[in-house]
Amino acid sequence: MGFFNFFKSQFIEVIEWTDDTSNTMVYKFPVQGNEIKMGAELTVRESQVAIFVNEGEVADVFGPGRHQLWTQNMPILTKLKSWKHGFDSPFKADVYFVNTKQFINQKWGTSNPIMMRDPEFGMIRLRGYGIYSYRVSEPTVFLKELFGTSSSYDTNRIENHLKKMIISGLTDLFAESQIAALDLAMYYDELSTQGKEKMQERFNAFGFEITSLYVESLSLPKEVEEAMDKRTSMGVLGNLGQYQQYQAAEALRDAAQNEGGGLAGAGAGLGAGATLGGMMTNAFTNGQQQTSETASTSSNTSTMSCPHCDADINATAKFCGECGKAVQVEKVPCILCETMIKKDAKFCGECGTKQVTEKTCENCGKTNKATAKFCGDCGESL
Repeated sequence: MGFFNFFKSQFIEVIEWTDDTSNTMVYKFPVQGNEIKMGAELTVRESQVAIFVNEGEVADVFGPGRHQLWTQNMPILTKLKSWKHGFDSPFKADVYFVNTKQFINQKWGTSNPIMMRDPEFGMIRLRGYGIYSYRVSEPTVFLKELFGTSSSYDTNRIENHLKKMIISGLTDLFAESQIAALDLAMYYDELSTQGKEKMQERFNAFGFEITSLYVESLSLPKEVEEAMDKRTSMGVLGNLGQYQQYQAAEALRDAAQNEGGGLAGAGAGLGAGATLGGMMTNAFTNGQQQTSETASTSSNTSTMSCPHCDADINATAKFCGECGKAVQVEKVPCILCETMIKKDAKFCGECGTKQVTEKTCENCGKTNKATAKFCGDCGESL
């Protein structure tokens, strides 16, 4: 029986994998029950890596190209199996093809809203979605950490885990950025770049490289968007008093066009007239108040007299509108009461003191300051 099974098994002479899928990450070459012939041909295509595993332990790794399997180019497997140099008998080993191409258009999105503190709206809930791409950069790490000994592995088996990793990292990034909700759309590119850099270390732990990450949309809850629309409408309307007057006039026009019949119509007309009358009164009262406030504000503007021609001019004016001379006259303190007066004034308008700059001692003829009471030279009273 054993002799029959020996002849039933086949020697594998060609090892290759043609990937006809878009999401297969690892493919195990079917060698169960068969032996690989020493000198067999191994074909590894671009974006592939072939890994030989001996009894669960990673052995030799082959990159793209065509390889003849001999002990010379399988040093690790030769050592693990204690083969002698020149060994040419068939052998058994597990062969895994790892796909190293980019797996693009992988989607991420928030299943639950992200709670954030916004400087304008306070606490808000933010939703977002986008896409990312990644590839296997360290096949041996990937095989040890994720794949194990399965016969195949595709992106669906790791998709949920990667998406949760990305959501966790981006939630932290959005909160740390402290960008106002109204300005988020301006920073999609910056957030995408920072998110990719933030996630690289987490992907490396599985032997992956994240090649791209994009934030496609960040949206606010419906109630926040409605509040933003109201604020925009208020900005468009501008003067609310004039808008109320406009609404009241429109309501009167609609009421005049609405023909009611009978007593019910008359009663409804009287009620509507009273209501509209109140609306008109409030609207025009508000308008008059705003007009009076504007006039009051204008009347409170302070004025002053021109120091040259006594014309009334604005207190903040720098030149007189009548004579054209500068009105900002340099002032100095009075020598007695220190009230600020014109620099060239001869007498103080407050105390009447004559403004002199110096005093001459009648005893010694020494010149002293105008504020001096005694001569600094002879001591006589001034």
